[in-house]
Amino acid sequence: MDGDRDSSDSVQQLIEQISCVNKAKMIDHVGGVEEGTYEIYTCVEKIIKQDILGCEMTELEGKDLGNKEDSTAPEEEVFGDVLWDAHDEQEQMEAFQQASNSTCELGFEKYFERLNDLVAAPAPIPPLLVSGGPGSGKSLLLSKWIQLQQKHSPNTLILYHFVGRPMSTSSESALIIKRLTLKLMQHSWLVSPLTLDPAKLLEEFPRWLEKLSARHQGSIIIIIDSIDQIQQAEKHMKWLIDPLPVNVRVIVSVNVETCPQAWRLWPTLHLDPLNSKDVKALISAECSSANAKLTKEQEKKLERHCRSATTCNALYVTLLGKTIACVGSTGNIDETLQRCFQCQDTVSLYRLVLRSIRESLRSDKEKGLLREILCVIGVSHNGVSESELMELFPELSSAVLASLVHSLHKMCLLTYGCGLLKFQHLQAWEMVRLEYMEEGVNVISAYRQKLVDYFTMQLSRDRVTWRSADELPWLFQQQGDKQKLHKCLLNLFVSQNLYKRGHFAELLSYWQLVGKDKSSMAAEYFDSLKDYEKSCEGEESMICLADLYETLGRFLKDLGLLSQAVAPLQRSLEIRETALDPDHPRVAQSLHQLAGVYVQWKKFGNAEQLYKQALEISENAYGAEHPRVARELDALATLYQKQNKYEQAEQLRKKSFKIRQKAARRKGSLCGFALLRQRALQLEELTLGKDTPDNARTLNELGVLYYLQNNLETAELFLKRSLEMRERVLGPSHPDCAQSLNNLAALYNEKKHYDKAEELYEKALDIRRRALAPDHPSLAYTVKHLAVLYKKMGKLDKAVPLYELAVEIRQKSFGPKHPSVATALVNLAVLYCQMKKQTEALPLYERALKIYEDSFGHMHPRVGETLKNLAVLSYEGGDFEKAAELYKRAMEIKEAETLLIGGKATSRHSSSGDTFSLKSALSPNIFLEPGQR
Repeated sequence: MDGDRDSSDSVQQLIEQISCVNKAKMIDHVGGVEEGTYEIYTCVEKIIKQDILGCEMTELEGKDLGNKEDSTAPEEEVFGDVLWDAHDEQEQMEAFQQASNSTCELGFEKYFERLNDLVAAPAPIPPLLVSGGPGSGKSLLLSKWIQLQQKHSPNTLILYHFVGRPMSTSSESALIIKRLTLKLMQHSWLVSPLTLDPAKLLEEFPRWLEKLSARHQGSIIIIIDSIDQIQQAEKHMKWLIDPLPVNVRVIVSVNVETCPQAWRLWPTLHLDPLNSKDVKALISAECSSANAKLTKEQEKKLERHCRSATTCNALYVTLLGKTIACVGSTGNIDETLQRCFQCQDTVSLYRLVLRSIRESLRSDKEKGLLREILCVIGVSHNGVSESELMELFPELSSAVLASLVHSLHKMCLLTYGCGLLKFQHLQAWEMVRLEYMEEGVNVISAYRQKLVDYFTMQLSRDRVTWRSADELPWLFQQQGDKQKLHKCLLNLFVSQNLYKRGHFAELLSYWQLVGKDKSSMAAEYFDSLKDYEKSCEGEESMICLADLYETLGRFLKDLGLLSQAVAPLQRSLEIRETALDPDHPRVAQSLHQLAGVYVQWKKFGNAEQLYKQALEISENAYGAEHPRVARELDALATLYQKQNKYEQAEQLRKKSFKIRQKAARRKGSLCGFALLRQRALQLEELTLGKDTPDNARTLNELGVLYYLQNNLETAELFLKRSLEMRERVLGPSHPDCAQSLNNLAALYNEKKHYDKAEELYEKALDIRRRALAPDHPSLAYTVKHLAVLYKKMGKLDKAVPLYELAVEIRQKSFGPKHPSVATALVNLAVLYCQMKKQTEALPLYERALKIYEDSFGHMHPRVGETLKNLAVLSYEGGDFEKAAELYKRAMEIKEAETLLIGGKATSRHSSSGDTFSLKSALSPNIFLEPGQR
C-alpha cells in the first residue's frame, strides 16, 4: 500500500477485515510501485517454497542476497549440498495434477488389478511396461492408480516423473535421475553428497536405489510416464536392466511405435482401444457440461466412427466430445459431426479444432496473433509466459490474449506449467508444426530468432532470470550458433543460474557443443570473473562477486578439477569475510564448500578445521538447533567416517538427527513423522494386545524404525520382543523368526558385537535354507550379509562357501549369463585374491568379463573395471606383457567413456564388484529388513 496509511478509515477497516481471513496474506508497503511489486513477488515465492515445496528460508538469508539472478532457493537447507530446482519440482506436481484431472476412468479397473498384481508379486521382477498408442490414456491411468495407492497404501513410497515434450527440461535423463535420487534421500532422512556429473549420476543411481530402499519401511514404486521421450532413453536408463532391490517396483509407459526393442521383452500391460460404452460415456460427459444433447441417430454415427485404432483412443474421443460440446444446444451438431468424421486421427482433429477457433476470431489481426503465439510456444524450450507474450507482441492486448488462451486451453491445445503456456499433448504440438511451419527450417528459425532477440534484450538490461537462462543457450544450440552460445555461456549469471538450479548436465552439453574441454572451460570462466571483478564497487556488488566465485568453485569441484576449484572458493571466502563479517553465515557457507574440496582431495586435516569453523559460525548465527547446524554436523560426521573415527562420527550423526527431527516436527512436511506418529499409536495398542503375528510384525517394524533413528538400545528391545513373540506364536523355525534374527544380527553388527551378529545370522540362514526356495531373495539377503561379516572378521574360509552360494542363487534367479551373476563372480574373485589364491580368482574374472562383454558390449565401464582387475593378476603373476595389454584396453574404455559423456571418467568404484585392483576396503550395506516383501 502506498501513501499515508492512517489517513483513511476505509483502508484501515479493509486491513482489519483482511487480517481476520485465515488464508489471506497482507503486504504492508510504503514506497514506489516497482518496490511494492518486488515485495509481492518475494512473498509469493517464499510461500511457494515454504508451504508448497517444503523448503526453509531464514531471515539472515533474505537480507544479503545480492545476486542478479532470481533463483534463490536455499537448496542446501533441505538436501545437504545438492542443488535443487523448485521450478522442475513444481512442473512435476502440475503435470501429475493435469494427468489426473479427468473424472472418467475409462474402465481402468482391469488395469488397476494388473498394476496391483505387479506390486504384490515376489522379487526379482523386471519393470512393467504400460504401452499404448499416442493419446490412449497412459498418463491418466498411471496418475489415477497413483492416487489409489496413496490412499490405500500410505507406507508405500511412490516416486513419479511425467516426461513432457521431447527436448524439454523434463526429458533430460540426468535431471530425472537426480530428482528421483533426491526424493529417495528426502524420504529416507538421508543427507549425503550427491554428484552432479551426469556420467557418475547415472552410474551410481542403482547403488543409491539399493541403499535407500533398504532404509524405507515398505515398498517403493517408481513410475516414469512417457519414458521413450527421454533423450537417448535406452542408454541413459540402462539401470532398468539390472535386478531391482526386493522392495522396489518400476512402471514405465511408452508409445508402441517408439518403444526401444530391448524393452519389449518386459512384462507389458497394453491399453486396449476404448469400447463403445467408454466412447459414449466420454462424449456424454463433455456434452452434458455444455447442455448439448445428442439424438440416438447421432450417437450411432459416433459409435460407428470411433471403431478404428486411431479414432477410439482416449484423447481423440475427448477432443471429439469437446468439439461437439462447443456447438452446444444452439448450433448445428450434424454439420459439426460431418466435419469431425473426416478426421481419421488425433492430429487432423486438432487441426479442425484450431481452424474452428480461428474462424471464431473477429479480425485478421487476431488470427495472425493466434499463429504467432502458437509458433513461439512451439519453438521454445519449455514454454512461454503470458507476460512474455505481451512483451513479444506489443499489439496483443490482455483481453485478446485471455480470450485466446481460454479457447486453446479449453480445447486441450495449451496448458500451464510453472506459469508457462505449453502444449498439452504432443499431437497438438505436431499439428501446429504441420499447420504453420510446413515451409520448413526457415520458418522455425525465424520464430526462434524472435525469442533469441527477446531474451538477449533481457540480458542487455542486466536481467538474468531463470527464464533467460533456460531459453537463450538452448535456442543458440538449436540454431547451431556456436559463437553466440559461447558468448552467452560466458555471461557469468546465466551459467550461475543453470548451475545453481542443478542443470549441470545441460551446462556441460553446451560447452561440449562449442568445443571446449574442462580445463579450457575453467580458464575462460576464471578470466571472465577476473574481468568482472574490475568493475565491482560497493558492498552489494562484492557480495554478488563472492557468490559467482563460489559457484565457479563448486562447478570445478563437480568437474573433478579439485586443484582449480580451491582458488575461486578461497577468493569467495576472502571477499565475504571483508564485505560482510568474519562471523556471517555466508562465510560459513564458503568454509563449508572449501572443506568439501579438501575432503575429495583427501586433505582431511584442512577439511576438519574448516568444517569446525563453519559449525561454530552457524551455531552462533542460527542457534544450536537449526538445519544449517545439522548440515555441518553431518559433514563432519562423514569426514570422521572416512578416517575410521566411527565413535566421533556416530555422536555427530545422532546430534544432527535430533536437530532434523525437531525441524521436521515444526514444519510437519516430511513423511517420516507421519510414520512415527502412526507407530506411536500402534505402540499403545501393543502394550494391551495379545501375542499375534500382526503384533510381532509391528514390533519388528518399530525396531527397524528406532534403528534408523540410531536409537539402538530401544531398537534392540523391540526386535527381541518381536523374535520372542514370533517363536511363541509361529514356532522357532518359521521364516518370520529368521527375519527377526536377521534384523537383530544387523543391529549387533552396527554395534560391532560381531560374535553375536555371527550367531544370529547363522541361525537365520539355517531357517531360510530349510524353509525357502534356493533362489529366494530373503535367502540371498542373509547369505550376502553373513558373507560380508565373515570377511570383515577375517574368517575368509567361512566366507568362501557363502560367496559361492551367492553365485548359485543369482544363476538360478537370472540365468548363468546375467550381469548380476558376473558381479557375484567378481566378488568371489576378490575374496580369493585376498586369500592369495590367484589361480582360483583368474577363471572367475575371465567368466565375469565374458558375461559383461556379451551383455553390455566391449566398451562398457564394467568391462573396463574387470580388465583392470585381470591386469593386476597378470602383473602379480609375472606376465607383464599381458598385464600391459589388459591395462591398455581398460584405459581405452575409460577414455572412450569420458569422451562420450563429456564429464568425469566413471567412478573408480564401479558396480562390477569389489574392485580388487584398487584394494578398496569393503563398505558393506548392512540394513534391516522391514517386513515381508
